[in-house]
Amino acid sequence: MHLAPLAHRPLSRHLFAKHLFAHVLFCLSLALGSSLAHAQTVPSHAEGLHEELISVDLGDGRQQQGVLSLRAGSQAPTRLAVLLPGSPSVVRPVVADGVMQSSRLTGNFLIRARRHLVDAGLATLIVDCHSASGDECSSGYQASRERWRDVEPLIAAVRRQQPEIREVWLVGTSKGTISSSFMALYGGNAVAGAIHTATISEPWAKNSYRELAGFDYRAPTSPQFFIHHRDDPCPLTSYAGIRKIAERFQKPLLTVTGGSDFQGPLCAAQTEHGFKGREPEVMAAIRSIIVTGHAERLDIP
Repeated sequence: MHLAPLAHRPLSRHLFAKHLFAHVLFCLSLALGSSLAHAQTVPSHAEGLHEELISVDLGDGRQQQGVLSLRAGSQAPTRLAVLLPGSPSVVRPVVADGVMQSSRLTGNFLIRARRHLVDAGLATLIVDCHSASGDECSSGYQASRERWRDVEPLIAAVRRQQPEIREVWLVGTSKGTISSSFMALYGGNAVAGAIHTATISEPWAKNSYRELAGFDYRAPTSPQFFIHHRDDPCPLTSYAGIRKIAERFQKPLLTVTGGSDFQGPLCAAQTEHGFKGREPEVMAAIRSIIVTGHAERLDIP
């Protein structure tokens, strides 16, 4: 350690000790301040995570990107949850210092709450729209086989890096349930199951997405689950509508109640539509489904 000259006049042993102690405290405060400043660079949505930007070349100048999230210090997860966020479903993540620092969709339910889902055995992969999509990942593209073809090599890249992964689950929310529904269909046995949250249940409503009109949730070979807030205010994702769908196709529907600090547009992520205030509980239910392969309970009080 370099010490600046304490004085030109000789100091007594007592005074020298006092100056030395003060100088050491000053150096420690600088080091602690630097450490705290670094710690503060980790956003709350990424706390406890180690993250990496994964990118694959799709050809024609297009890339498919995603953010792989693991629990910090953990190794060899055995399950991967592929997260498919809602509108506009374009993430454009910025990853630095081992975490995702920001994105266009940081407030989205799946993205802001992923830290509650990831554990030692379960990793997540936030999926962006392909690089040529512009500012909106269209519903038509999300319902297409091309969407699965674009995401499949991204999942394969993650599995090469994490060879212990033996199951891949799809988790969509809101508009992202178009992707989770059709990717479960096109993915076949490569998909262990799909969990659709705040599902598009009113495809014929104004400004809704027609792609899910008449979708047969019995067609995918993997298990399908729905999670929905009983008081979802979005006219595109009514609870009454998803109850009818779940009953028609005999698929489990987990019902969420409660929450807090609701604000913003009805179909945005800061209302019951985005499970505001219930993130840990909803993510715990998702993890339980992925680990066990079934819904242990149908209510998330």
